[in-house]
Amino acid sequence: MHTTYLVVALVTVVANAGIALADFVRAPFVLANSAEVGVPSGWVPWLGALKLAGAAGVLLGLFGLEPLGFAAAVGLVLFFAGALITHLRARVYYNIAFPGAYFALALATAALPVAR
Repeated sequence: MHTTYLVVALVTVVANAGIALADFVRAPFVLANSAEVGVPSGWVPWLGALKLAGAAGVLLGLFGLEPLGFAAAVGLVLFFAGALITHLRARVYYNIAFPGAYFALALATAALPVAR
């Protein structure tokens, strides 16, 4: 189980750090998606900071700070639950798989250590 957790947690870290970077550079697809679901463009860097903080916390959890890693994973679960709700409220379904995938990764990262 440890190897599975390590792989899932690392994928979660890389995925969230990558999308946070896209938020910071204000990638056109990020701005288009945020506008489509009704998120002001001024929020994008702040949302990216939350994603990056979650990724950093999960990474620190891999280096021995397990409670922090768990808390960061739970934070990412809540963040992406909010993203899913935002997509549903805006009735933007065609790309809901993206926040869904991030949600699933965060949920797996939060749940796997508990399953040990």
